[in-house]
Amino acid sequence: MRIREIAHARPRFGYLRIWVLLRREGWRINHKRVRRRKHAALHRGPAPTPVGPTERWSMDFVHDALADGRPFRVLTVVDQWSRQSPLLMVGSSMSGQRVGEALDFVLLAGPVPRSITVDHGTEFQSRALEDWAYRRGVQLDFTRPGKPTENAFIESFNGRLRDECLNVHQFTSIEDARAKIEAWRIDYNHHRPHSALGHQTPVEFMRQQQCTGTTEKVACSG
Repeated sequence: MRIREIAHARPRFGYLRIWVLLRREGWRINHKRVRRRKHAALHRGPAPTPVGPTERWSMDFVHDALADGRPFRVLTVVDQWSRQSPLLMVGSSMSGQRVGEALDFVLLAGPVPRSITVDHGTEFQSRALEDWAYRRGVQLDFTRPGKPTENAFIESFNGRLRDECLNVHQFTSIEDARAKIEAWRIDYNHHRPHSALGHQTPVEFMRQQQCTGTTEKVACSG
């Protein structure tokens, strides 16, 4: 019998007294608390500037609609060091599991980032994405609520995606949106210079840094 039922049966007994009596009789009463998972940032304030490729990525969602009014979302991912976008995934709905699967597909061709900066969106806080990050050895770095500037790289990228692609094109279907947005991503990586990269494109910057690193290794070994 539960404590509440006993209390109704014996109204002169209070809950605390009943609990004490049951404990004396050898009853074991467990009060289970559900602990809420805390998704904390790896640091307070702005993240340190990355010094190498795939050290730190940023990830977010952008919302838009097809020509017939149906909404869709774009998962945006950017390498904070090179400004290169390894992934733009378009879908009518997203889940933490789908985000992990999309990242796995991208990571088949390259190294895994040490951390990914995200906000407190439902998909990013999901158990599925948390499990994916654990298996991959990736740390999810959550920005503080109400502090979008802590993920300034993805905010800037999302603005360019909006101005140069989403606001320019009309999308007749999800497949049409995927094709046009992927074409923009390729053009962005290969043909869009950045002042922060010495007016080089993300791909040019990556190649130059790789060549510089190779040259330094040869010089040191010689």
